[in-house]
Amino acid sequence: MLLLGIDVGTSSIKVSVVDGATQQTIAAAQYPESERDIISLQSGWAEQSPEQWWSDVKEAIKKVNQSGKFYTKDIGAIGISYQMHGLVLLDKAGNVLRNSIIWCDSRAVPYGEKAFQEMGEEYCLGRLLNSPGNFTAAKLAWVKEQEPELFEQIDKIMLPGDFIAQRFTGQITTTPSALSEGIFWDFLENQVSQKLMQQFGFSSGIVPNLQPVFSDHGRLTKETADELSLKEGIPVTYKAGDQPNNALSLNVFEPGDVAATAGTSGVIYGVSDELTYDLQSRVNGFAHVNHQPDLTRVGILLCINGTGILNRWIRNLSGNVSYAQLNEMAATVRPGSDGLTILPFGNGAERMLNNKIVDAHLQNIDLNKHTTAHLVRAAQEGIAFAFRYGLDIMRSNGMQPAVIKAGKANMFLSPVFTEAFVNATHVPVELYDCDGSVGAALGAGIGAGYYRQPADAFRKRQPLSVVEPTQAALYDELYGAWKAELEQKLNSDSLILQEA
Repeated sequence: MLLLGIDVGTSSIKVSVVDGATQQTIAAAQYPESERDIISLQSGWAEQSPEQWWSDVKEAIKKVNQSGKFYTKDIGAIGISYQMHGLVLLDKAGNVLRNSIIWCDSRAVPYGEKAFQEMGEEYCLGRLLNSPGNFTAAKLAWVKEQEPELFEQIDKIMLPGDFIAQRFTGQITTTPSALSEGIFWDFLENQVSQKLMQQFGFSSGIVPNLQPVFSDHGRLTKETADELSLKEGIPVTYKAGDQPNNALSLNVFEPGDVAATAGTSGVIYGVSDELTYDLQSRVNGFAHVNHQPDLTRVGILLCINGTGILNRWIRNLSGNVSYAQLNEMAATVRPGSDGLTILPFGNGAERMLNNKIVDAHLQNIDLNKHTTAHLVRAAQEGIAFAFRYGLDIMRSNGMQPAVIKAGKANMFLSPVFTEAFVNATHVPVELYDCDGSVGAALGAGIGAGYYRQPADAFRKRQPLSVVEPTQAALYDELYGAWKAELEQKLNSDSLILQEA
């Protein structure tokens, strides 16, 4: 069986066609080639068009079909990975009511903080595993108050992957994993939190039908099948947020397994068999793809908003050289970037910094010494140090990774970043040839029953390499200086704190 995987990212759509038997990628495509912009109508806001996502998904599928490497009618199941926490709103006719308020949007923080106080920390942390923060439920509360006429037109709310599946099939479903990432899910009751719905004044009817992550989420309509040269009736058998899906793609299912990714945002994602939470909600727990009422599998997620987006900003300043050229430039500079440091927090409120807006900062610039290459290396080291800062929070909550798995993609393509990451964190990294769309394809195979159990989907996938820490003492010293500069900013009276 051939499996089609779709990854709805912030910057582009990626698709892969995977041979289920060999678990190898036959063909892959990305659309568009250039990175999609984030719509920011006000400072701290971040939106994208769901219809643009759908258009890009179709173009990406048409593009991979043009490879001629497979027979399109042999595709037997579809899996979807998507950017987490986005809010998509449909009316009764299935029309999109507004742009999606996406993951890095900060406007809903005051609504989440107010709910956290009024519902009680014990309830929110013990049952939701999180403060409502600026997650999907709080975003919907913002719409309710700020756009009441539009709110009254809502028939169903969705996460981005639910929307793409709806466009494929005409059916609307969601999953406990999706609702948990929106902070709608009560882990003790194993259902939508009635207390949260009452707190925000939401009707239960706006929540789509619940389905397991691995299940039949609808069948490809004839109209869409004809447009995309696919077989009518192909099931969508898997959909998951990008970070649970990234973990799946790296065979991270069991307690103690840990994955990482460094795309637009940066994430460390570890699996626990306990309903754990951080008292300050700086790291967050969501239902992992294999979580069941009788089998606790919670994904503990550290998210750093300002990661690859900083690397992209540096690239733009550098005259749009390739990312490979940026990595080569970074390698010409010694560790520590000759004293130049960068705090990579310029993409909205950072959860691990208690929802403070720190912004990005360049420190200790020497106009007679520092070059563009120094800027590139300082950015990549600053991102690695942000990972170390967040991992230390995870360690304080009981997560002690012996190894971290990552796809050899995005910033892990840079030897400088990878070296800084393993030495700053003191944790080896296994690098794999995989990405979100490949993971979504393998997830589709699990959901379709092609694989008996999840582990069967990864038996033929081995790491490309293992990168071990070799300069941990040096990077400890560099991290100490970087952390001191961050803490100085965090203690600044001028720093913006998003709160009610």
